[in-house]
Amino acid sequence: MRQVIVIGGGAAGMMAAITAAEDKNNRVVLLERQQRLGRKLLSTGNGRCNLSNLNASPAHYHGEDAAFAVPVLKRLPPEAVLDFFRSLGLVTVTEPDGRVYPLSDSANSVLDVLRFTLEQRGVEVLCSCPVRELRRKGAGFQVLTDQALISADAVIVACGGAAGARLGGVSDGYKLLDALGHGRTRLYPALSPLLTAPDYPRALKGVRADGALRLMQGKRLLGQSAGDIQFTERGVSGPAAFDLSRAAALAEGELSLRMDFLRAWPGPQTEELLRARRAALPALEAGQLFTGMVHNRLGRMLVKYAGVDAARPLRELSQAELRRAAEAVKDFRLPVTGVEGFDSAQVTAGGVRTRDFDPETLESRRCPGLFACGELLDIDGDCGGYNLQWAWASGMVAGRLGR
Repeated sequence: MRQVIVIGGGAAGMMAAITAAEDKNNRVVLLERQQRLGRKLLSTGNGRCNLSNLNASPAHYHGEDAAFAVPVLKRLPPEAVLDFFRSLGLVTVTEPDGRVYPLSDSANSVLDVLRFTLEQRGVEVLCSCPVRELRRKGAGFQVLTDQALISADAVIVACGGAAGARLGGVSDGYKLLDALGHGRTRLYPALSPLLTAPDYPRALKGVRADGALRLMQGKRLLGQSAGDIQFTERGVSGPAAFDLSRAAALAEGELSLRMDFLRAWPGPQTEELLRARRAALPALEAGQLFTGMVHNRLGRMLVKYAGVDAARPLRELSQAELRRAAEAVKDFRLPVTGVEGFDSAQVTAGGVRTRDFDPETLESRRCPGLFACGELLDIDGDCGGYNLQWAWASGMVAGRLGR
């Protein structure tokens, strides 16, 4: 009987343990430092659990060597992961953009079927059991916890990254693997709110909008995205902002965020739309120029941003003022001062260097019998289910223990 220890009870760790337990010759023990499994999983997708994305191609992944993810994603594409969850009884729905959610719209449904399967396959789960040290011992390993020193023939490290500290993000995995000769790249918060100059966001706190975003370094385009935006007291949040946070965290120099709140309308059409509003409602106050087009608070802020007196009637606005208003709604600019830290980030950019692992099996090249998976490795994905897809797929591959 082979003793297999999985360190970390998040998405990748649970998947690795379940997969390893498919082999009846394995005795699998899952160690989790928190009081329960899958705490971070419960927060994904605002509690809905965006568990995958049908568009999960390698182009959506990043790292020092992003191509490292290709063999895992080819072996276990989204369809294979979803087939696995269907076999556990989970019913899912796919949205038009490829995002996959449980039909229940609750992350608890995903965690529950995983817990049931761990129990059914005989995995021994030890919670409130942080690992203090991982040692090489002959051809195997010794795992030191607060409760005991456990021997293992194979170890899978799936401790996750530093992001989301309030939900269990830690640096444990980096330290454990460093002791066995595995270095890491620099760590950055990713899928995190952007911090901007506070004047406008503070007044717009809580406002949601649809828009297209461009992150600029001077005249250089660093990244672009589109979708849901939410203003916070300190900047801009929401999926569209999250997708730019990695680039913002890595960039140096002065950055700006350029926002288009009428992305389906080209500039000339937007200007014509405002002229039509002036003609139809000449007595309307200028502060209501964008009513019906964007959130009321955002509309009034755009009028202010354009330098137009909100109290004046529309009939008094000149063509130049309407043009400035059109430019405001199409190209609202905010200086970017950084990103929220690891506490607010959903994912860690950077991690354990992938060059020390076999991309086909995720086994260490330095230490046979040692595997790593999930966010711990220097692979991170875009917002939209890509990171959980990597967690499931890499967990499955690691759990096969080289098979």
